[in-house]
Amino acid sequence: MLGKHQRAYTEFYHSTHTNEHLDTKTELLVGLAAGMAMNCLPCTNYYLKQCKKAGITKGEISDVTAKVMAVAAGQKKLQMQEVLDKYDIDLDSFE
Repeated sequence: MLGKHQRAYTEFYHSTHTNEHLDTKTELLVGLAAGMAMNCLPCTNYYLKQCKKAGITKGEISDVTAKVMAVAAGQKKLQMQEVLDKYDIDLDSFE
């Protein structure tokens, strides 16, 4: 039997699959991107399977993957800059 928090989460999660603003294809691609960005293997697996069932193409999956990679790379670039600034490290002094 599910506890009240698990039940609440399950209800919330299922409610995100039925929405009034996104079409099914967009909802699946957003879910895939979110799963990838959060490094959630079960979510990524789920959304990949749902994308295949929905007829989403390899090219569309590749575009989503590229976008997630670009955002992740940008985040790492900002993370490095934050460390450099916080600890007053000058990369130009590295030879």
